[in-house]
Parts: sequence; C-alpha cells; structure tokens
Amino acid sequence: MKKILILIIAAMAGFTADAQFAKASLQASGLTCSMCSKAVKEALEKVPFVEKVMVNIKTQEYSLTFSQGSKVSFDDLSLAVEDAGFSVASLKVTANVEQVKAGKDEHVKIGDSYFHFLNGEGQTLEGPVTFTVVDKSFVTEKEFKKYSGETAMECVKTGKAASCCKEDAIAEGSRVYHVII
Repeated sequence: MKKILILIIAAMAGFTADAQFAKASLQASGLTCSMCSKAVKEALEKVPFVEKVMVNIKTQEYSLTFSQGSKVSFDDLSLAVEDAGFSVASLKVTANVEQVKAGKDEHVKIGDSYFHFLNGEGQTLEGPVTFTVVDKSFVTEKEFKKYSGETAMECVKTGKAASCCKEDAIAEGSRVYHVII
C-alpha cells in the first residue's frame, strides 16, 4: 500500500512538472503569402503537444496553446517551421512558475527543460511569466550574436550544458535553452 501511494505521488509530481508551459507566441520569417502561412500553421498543428494554433497573417505570428500535461520541446516547434521551409524569427513562451530566481547567467529547471537566463537582476518569478528564447534556431543570426556576446558561458554557443553548467547540477550534454525576460 505504501509503495502504491509513493508511486501516485511521484506520478502527480511528474504531471505538474510537464504542465508548466501553457502557451507560446511564435513569429516565422520568410513567409511571402497566405499559402506560406498555411504551411507553417499545418506543420505546427502536427506537433504532438500543440493543442491549438491561431494565426495573425499580418504579423506572421502564431499563438500556440499546448496540451495540458504534455511534455513541451521548443526544438520540435523550430523543426516543424523549418520542415515547412521557413525559420523562426521569435519564440516567446509563457510558463507558470513558483519561486524561480532569475539572475543573469543562472540556470533554472522549469518542467523538464533547463533555462539559462542571459539577463535578470536576481528577481524571483512567480505565476505566469513570459520569456523569449534566444538560441540560434529561434532568432536571427544578428540577434544571436548580440545575446551570445552578453555571456562568457560555453553553453550559449552549443545549446548543450558544458563544464560551466556542472555547478548548477546540469549533466553535460543536456539541452539548455537561453532566454531573456
């Protein structure tokens, strides 16, 4: 009986961690017509954890709602856009967080993902928080150079945890998303 109770609690804790991300706003680049916009929309709708996609054709922006309880991978969103023949110009993600300290060059685990805050003044984040992913496949090359120049940490160049991340208990080679608030 005790083992069953422990398994139920562990399963509930895992569900809560995966349900941290509710929505995102993705802007695609390279679109020239409504057919292009439709191709990106259809590609994003095929991503397993995406529940709903709303499109603003004028701004080339896609409002994404994620399925509750599903594991979210931002790389999968980028791949879907690239498979449709375009690229991501911006990805803003909203996460529900509890007592997350966001300081410059600090790593934080939210859900199953690790995030490296390239800015932040050590503030504690609470509730729904929107941040922008600034890794190579989520911004223009010019923007990436700007943001990667703001830190000397190795993980920003590869998107993978490096020796500098070990102090934050991140296994080397783990995916680390780089974000700004």
